[in-house]
Amino acid sequence: MGIPVGIEVRDEIDPAAIERAFDHLRRVDATFSPYRAHSAINGGELTPEADAVLDRCAELSARTGGWFDVRATGRLDPSAFVKGWALDGAAAILAESGARNLCLHAGGDVLVRGERAPGLPWRVGIQHPTRRDRVAAVLAARDLGVATSGAYERGEHIVDPRTGAPPRGVLSVTVAGPELGVADAYSTAAFAMGLDGPGWTTTLDGYAALTILADGRVLSTRGLDRLL
Repeated sequence: MGIPVGIEVRDEIDPAAIERAFDHLRRVDATFSPYRAHSAINGGELTPEADAVLDRCAELSARTGGWFDVRATGRLDPSAFVKGWALDGAAAILAESGARNLCLHAGGDVLVRGERAPGLPWRVGIQHPTRRDRVAAVLAARDLGVATSGAYERGEHIVDPRTGAPPRGVLSVTVAGPELGVADAYSTAAFAMGLDGPGWTTTLDGYAALTILADGRVLSTRGLDRLL
């Protein structure tokens, strides 16, 4: 989908497992990428897996009151769920081969399992939306998916599904929780809500959030504060 992907495993495993994880990511890209002319979502034949993913997107749309909308831009684009979901799947492949301590990242999404060293959590930096050489916060994470949505990396690609216009007043939204795909969808929905997003993120069950507003304020839920 036009973004670099990295896999780091701190355990001794069969190197072939790493390649299987990347094969999974390539297959997901070939099926779901909106940038590939013949991908399944761009007029190709939808597989049962693709149908299941789109059903999950519909479920997340309902859960967010329609703010997560894979057709908000006028074309089918489930990337905001698929990117995180793909990393969740890659982590499962690695776990089957004995990986317990790992970090996967794709663009603004990070998934960690276990620890970076015995007794030490992974440190996940949240990119500062206006200072490319700074992080806005650092999370101490074990078994966590962290997704950030904003306009600073890919431009105004997230829109209000009601108006088709980019939201105003918010620079970025980060959501952390057990499933990276769900965290990705939630961060997209909260960003699309604009200034209504921070209040909505306080209602999320099992997921925490940090929102950076255009006026410089940083708002976080209690669950996120415990990770800082």
